[in-house]
Amino acid sequence: MSAHILAIDQGTTSSRAILFDAGQRVVAVAQEEFEQHFPRSGWVEHEPEDIWNSTLAVCRAAIARAKLAPRDIAGIGITNQRETTVVWDRASGRAIHRAIVWQDRRTAETCAALRAAGHEPKVSGRTGLILDPYFSGTKIAWILDQVPGARDLAKQGRLAFGTVDSWLLWRLTGGGSHATDATNASRTLLYDIHRGAWDEELLDLIRVPRSLLPEIKDSAADYGSTLSDFFGAPIRILGIAGDQQAAVVGQACFKPGMIKSTYGTGCFALLNTGGRAVASKNRLLTTVAYQLNGQRSYALEGAIFIAGAAVQWLRDGLRIIANAAESGVLAEAADLNQEVYLVPAFVGLGAPYWDAEARGALFGLTRSTGPAEIARAALEAVCYQTHDLLEAMHADWPEAQSASSVLRVDGGMVASDWTMQCLADILDAPVDRPRILETTALGAAYLAGMQAGVYPGLEELTRNWHLDRRFTPAMDEGVRRHKLAGWKDAVARTLSKR
Repeated sequence: MSAHILAIDQGTTSSRAILFDAGQRVVAVAQEEFEQHFPRSGWVEHEPEDIWNSTLAVCRAAIARAKLAPRDIAGIGITNQRETTVVWDRASGRAIHRAIVWQDRRTAETCAALRAAGHEPKVSGRTGLILDPYFSGTKIAWILDQVPGARDLAKQGRLAFGTVDSWLLWRLTGGGSHATDATNASRTLLYDIHRGAWDEELLDLIRVPRSLLPEIKDSAADYGSTLSDFFGAPIRILGIAGDQQAAVVGQACFKPGMIKSTYGTGCFALLNTGGRAVASKNRLLTTVAYQLNGQRSYALEGAIFIAGAAVQWLRDGLRIIANAAESGVLAEAADLNQEVYLVPAFVGLGAPYWDAEARGALFGLTRSTGPAEIARAALEAVCYQTHDLLEAMHADWPEAQSASSVLRVDGGMVASDWTMQCLADILDAPVDRPRILETTALGAAYLAGMQAGVYPGLEELTRNWHLDRRFTPAMDEGVRRHKLAGWKDAVARTLSKR
């Protein structure tokens, strides 16, 4: 029996493929970065062909490194950067515009107009989201309005929309499958998370034709098979989940009250609320955590747009570090008497502020401020923002505080011991780092593996989660409160005057 699972982890800055064996151990990894496009301030785009070509290349590379044949792979699981929007021609399979990335803010005015017209309560009540350019719906409408003839083509049923999972699925199956899962659908502003279906009234409101949309399936389901041309023989595609929801699965956060936070380009904290969709009073998102056998589990989510991207800025923008690993070393050398705060609102602020017009700022600079202090401020900003999210989660769902006081973390940034200790100190709570840091890909593999019959059910997957290290708080409470007060003041000064 085929006993390997290929996980495709298509992220904001790179595409990766990871092969797991029957024991959920990593067999081979391949990764390839691709170009980011910033045509205007606040705009972020990808070339869809770059996404596709890099994904295909890393899949082939991982299979070759593992020396496996297609018959050795029981299935493929896909996890993806969410909200990033692709619209393509069904006949040619080519995108009609660059992909508009989740970080992009070009539809801020559209969202503001919808809010001013009083539509946000209805949108939030059905989708669990707020009216913000972060989500896919207004991005679709923008593409249809800006590309000549696109609206007419959409009305004729000649165009298709997808988040990145749907785009890859379409290409892998040669146009044979146009589908998505409930977690990705829940990020579009077009999906009723309570009924589990596209919402016709919201489609009309945001001006998105129904004909563009993919079929919605469980996170573990039969999504079709790849064309033989790509890997030498068909391989079944058996799981799909948005990256943050895949990390929930990979972190085995299956019990209500469990919280995970992923530190990649952005930071995303999800609190499992079980079968109950908890409405937020603190501008968090209510989202689908995963859907299995037709049953949806929900989560409260807080989204930070800039986390690892701040380290990239230190490297590529300021050029004060040569690689990400140097950021923690530099931060540790900072002068503790300098109170420098970075509010990394490079593309606006996410939860719980949701200010699309805010822009980044540094506070507390003196003539002696140098690279070490700025690096420390960048890493501390991630910790402060996480504190904001968990504070809002506990206010929305007080049961969470008693259910679990531990934060499970994953993603590239958590390899830094300095950053994780800082996080535990600022949260005043334990932070657990697992042995396998690539939990997003692992979650995609779990979903496909369960569908293929290679992996067991959720209870056994829970037992397979292993701790690498627990970071416990060690900061003086007075110092912690002082630092948080300084952060709150810096954010208040950064918010746009609306």
